[in-house]
Amino acid sequence: MKRFPTLFSTFFSTLIVCMTVLLFGCSEPPAFTSTDISGADWGKDFSLTDAQGQPRHLADFKGKAVVVFFGYTQCPDVCPTTLATMREVLTRLGDDASRVQVIFVTLDPARDTSQVLAAYVTAFHPSFIGLRGDDATTAAVAREFKVFYARQAGTTAGSYSIDHTTGSYAFDPQGRLRLLIRHGETPDRIAADLKLLLAGK
Repeated sequence: MKRFPTLFSTFFSTLIVCMTVLLFGCSEPPAFTSTDISGADWGKDFSLTDAQGQPRHLADFKGKAVVVFFGYTQCPDVCPTTLATMREVLTRLGDDASRVQVIFVTLDPARDTSQVLAAYVTAFHPSFIGLRGDDATTAAVAREFKVFYARQAGTTAGSYSIDHTTGSYAFDPQGRLRLLIRHGETPDRIAADLKLLLAGK
């Protein structure tokens, strides 16, 4: 009879330790390289058109990890290097590449017609999709995603460039905004982050 409290105490202590390990193990956040912005109350959706003039929304890509980047086709540096990086990311993902959708949203609808946009993005990878809207729609979507952009006059009459936010946004297969991917991040690290999203992390 004297051993019962001791055995009970040992069992109870062991149970507490096991529960603590399980709880901490379950609550440990995934080791993303990109900035984790899970739970952000913005970047929830867009309403834009594709090269065929069809309206597209974020929900159209549910079941895939989605990477959204805002730019323009005449961008001299950030835009082409970002799309080239994402092409390398898909190569590193292997079979999982079919579960990732890269979307390029133009900030320059005046020059980036549907045809121009489609030719530009598919030159980097045939699965990439270019989306556009009119000026008002573009401004509204940029606000929703907290994207800064501003025209800068060029050296010749009527010419201009566009300063803009350089990061990309990654959504998980459930359509939730999860990551801000910094410009210049390596393909290996981006691929690792997307694999975590595809695994349900």
